[in-house]
Amino acid sequence: MEQQRFSFLPASRWLMVLILVLAGFAGLARAQATSPAQAPPTAVPASAPAANAEVGSGPRAVGDLVSKPSTTVEDWTTPALKGSKLEPSEALVGEIDEGHAAFTRELTRVEWRDGDPIDLYIIKPKGIKQPPVILYLYSYPFETARFGNDAFCDFLTKDGFAAVGFASALTGSRYRSGRPMRQWFVSELQESLATSAHDVQMILNYLATRGDLDMNRTGMFGDGSGASIAILAAAVDSRIKTLDLLNPWGDWPEWLAKSTLIPEKERADFLRPEFLAAVAPLDPVKWLPGLQTAKVRIREVMDVTVTPAAARQKVAAAAPPSAQVVRYPHTQDFLSAVSGGTGFDWIKQQLQPSITLDDRATNDSKSNQAAPKDKPSER
Repeated sequence: MEQQRFSFLPASRWLMVLILVLAGFAGLARAQATSPAQAPPTAVPASAPAANAEVGSGPRAVGDLVSKPSTTVEDWTTPALKGSKLEPSEALVGEIDEGHAAFTRELTRVEWRDGDPIDLYIIKPKGIKQPPVILYLYSYPFETARFGNDAFCDFLTKDGFAAVGFASALTGSRYRSGRPMRQWFVSELQESLATSAHDVQMILNYLATRGDLDMNRTGMFGDGSGASIAILAAAVDSRIKTLDLLNPWGDWPEWLAKSTLIPEKERADFLRPEFLAAVAPLDPVKWLPGLQTAKVRIREVMDVTVTPAAARQKVAAAAPPSAQVVRYPHTQDFLSAVSGGTGFDWIKQQLQPSITLDDRATNDSKSNQAAPKDKPSER
């Protein structure tokens, strides 16, 4: 296959937005005031609808399976890949930007669902052969332009970590032509959640084939809907060792009834029994109690109303006992807590290699050998 090349999205230069992004907050802060009508997604060319779908309506469920255009068959009733047939095409490596002192940035396009290519920003620290890697998934409706920002990439890769950024389904450039504009992330919530959870696992499969990342130390940061998707993916994929979640969506009956993200004229459609039944198997509240991920942190900014208070409480209550739940009464409290650029320090600390007693003894011995002979080493 002939290699194709494509350019990075323009880098954002908004200083205030950069501060919010570095804090992992831009998604939930902007989504509170954004509706699908205010921010229509950009359409991209795609295949015609499947034969069993209504013309112009996008794919629809058939029993437990859903048939996508052409050969793609995918089960939208579970975050697990079992029951789906996703065959990856050859990855298309685009521009590789090496003109920075601390990191390299690569744009690679992957695809395993017809008409739905995914652009991955793969940012690696220089000088480290196989760095640990963190996946970053921000909340609908936000895309990946932030990963073209040099300062943000410096921030992500500090302390020797690689970063992989991508967009969720039905978001921005992943919104396919042929769909009516009335369809958006929430109106197609079953599809959005299931396919994005599948994408996380397929992305991990691809990253494992590269050989340049430490896949034994893999974490995921998710914001809003991205946090919900991270929970679903980690629940069925043990390769995700650490989850850092910011204001996850969940408890779908309550969330759909009261979330400020949903236009009132559409809300009744999402409270129909058949809609609620379709998304029930993909509720983070269902998957959180059995989560086996070693390290989990949930941060909640209480005055962000995208997730209603009752739903927020139910999500936190469903978290495993070992999870850390941190609450910030106001947005400013959260921003103050991460103002020093510490927004992602916690997840990086959890992915650091464990130091055994043997390792510590070896390190102590080396320190003593290196210390000057005329005075004891300082501790």
